[in-house]
Amino acid sequence: MKTAILIMAHGSRISDANDAAREVASMVREMTGFDIIEVSFRELHEPNIQQGIDTCVARGADRILLMPYFLFMGAHVQHDLPEEIKEAQKRYPGLVMEMGGHLGAHRKLAEIEAERIGEALERLGWH
Repeated sequence: MKTAILIMAHGSRISDANDAAREVASMVREMTGFDIIEVSFRELHEPNIQQGIDTCVARGADRILLMPYFLFMGAHVQHDLPEEIKEAQKRYPGLVMEMGGHLGAHRKLAEIEAERIGEALERLGWH
């Protein structure tokens, strides 16, 4: 079976924010070696999640791991994203789709925040 990864981000009117999600997807592709890694957006930007699923199928995916690129367990992660999967299953009844976990509280995120704090302190000269 050919597996696709669909990273589902919130979406923003600010294009740089959406580009950052694509950059992360590119890094994930490099780290994991998956051929099919796509990015989709819940709101405010395309491709939307249904279009992202369509692209994965068009690229030959038999199953899709849908990964929420969300920090917290909010309404999107709990309700909206599972509803998107249910909607897609109507169109692709034989397609296997499962959702992975959101980013949440993770030590690596804390490490990134500590790094950003260090950068800000250095920039401000607040040693």
